[in-house]
Amino acid sequence: MDSEIKGYIFDYGGTLDTGGQHWARVIWKAWQGHGMPVSEQQFREAYVFAERTLDRSPIVLPTYTFKKLLDVKLRLQMEYLFTHRWWTADKKEFTRVHLTILEDLYADVRRHVAQSRLVLNELRERCPLVLVSNFYGNMGSVLFEMELDGLFSRVVESAAVGIRKPDPRLFQLAIDAFGQAEAAAPSPSEIMVVGDSLRNDIAPARSLGCQTTWLKGEGWRDEPSDESLPTHVITELQQLLKL
Repeated sequence: MDSEIKGYIFDYGGTLDTGGQHWARVIWKAWQGHGMPVSEQQFREAYVFAERTLDRSPIVLPTYTFKKLLDVKLRLQMEYLFTHRWWTADKKEFTRVHLTILEDLYADVRRHVAQSRLVLNELRERCPLVLVSNFYGNMGSVLFEMELDGLFSRVVESAAVGIRKPDPRLFQLAIDAFGQAEAAAPSPSEIMVVGDSLRNDIAPARSLGCQTTWLKGEGWRDEPSDESLPTHVITELQQLLKL
């Protein structure tokens, strides 16, 4: 039998901002919608290049908003395609496509986050929330931008602590944070971890004894998934309120 939940740990990217869709899927759909003449494999290469560049280089400043971060990501991806001659465009067209896709994606993110905020506010009335994310050092600015600041008793960000998912130590820091925020810290079995990735969120949290909820959406690749791994499977964040 499930233990009573006395704390929640949330992932951010793909969970609170896209409704369970991997960001590669989100951007690829936007590119298709705007008729970008590149293959999915070419896009995937550009996406991986941009992510690795951001991970290895101090490009993202702590003050960057999510819109600024998305601006940089899209530009890196498009420049990669351009330099490989998979996409040709003059400066005017490059700028037009970049800004159009940026605005469309950002509007969608704002809508998803607004829905997530309603769920987080209700859950926060029940017990404390902690955020765990593989991010770039600007999570504080993003939470403020998205009006999520103040909802979490602790934010554990990979760039700040030098540990990345799926390393369970990142989640252990979040579990320990409940002890700092509450007089009686909950045990791992009384903590619910919510994320969109079986590999990065559910598996490491389960290894520590936490309950888990998988927000099932479109992943990075179309691969079979083990739905017996998480404690619960949902397709919309609002379903958390009924568990």
